[in-house]
Amino acid sequence: MRINVVGTSGSGKSTFARRLADTLGVPYIELDRLYWRANWQGTPDAAFMTRIAETLRAAPDGWVLDGNYNRTREVKWREVDTIIWLDYGFGRTLYQAVKRAIARALSQQELWPGTGNRESLRQSFFSRESIVWWTIKTWRSNRRRYQADMTNPLFSHLHFVRLRSPAEARNYLRSLTSPAGCSTLKQ
Repeated sequence: MRINVVGTSGSGKSTFARRLADTLGVPYIELDRLYWRANWQGTPDAAFMTRIAETLRAAPDGWVLDGNYNRTREVKWREVDTIIWLDYGFGRTLYQAVKRAIARALSQQELWPGTGNRESLRQSFFSRESIVWWTIKTWRSNRRRYQADMTNPLFSHLHFVRLRSPAEARNYLRSLTSPAGCSTLKQ
């Protein structure tokens, strides 16, 4: 099982992907952790692609990959067999992005160990790097892209699962622990 969980920032990708990996007993891989370095510096693309490929190869029995990073498709979708798209409505996604931004800013939790990267209210709401602004800006384009991907012949070898609400996501996870088990992944 090689799964990529995708969706707009704030859709709950990380939470869902962690739960899915735990349910399936496979490693959870977070693209943000592979990308971000100290002081909010990104990893150059060539090194980022190498890190992704090496990380995926290190888990030959399967994994759950969390993240979009459209430019990484050639590397990650070469190995993936299932795409789970959290396609929640705009209002729900924006609400979750705002709620997460506030919680992270107040807790000052380091987002990826060793980076020192923490979110602030100023960064989350009043800067060009605002995650809230990013959610607003990308929700529609992400939606169009993933809808097109589902019918693109280049991706016909991939199994797409489109979950449109947190309730659907919870039910999907619950179904994986049913007697039918992981056969749900192929529905």
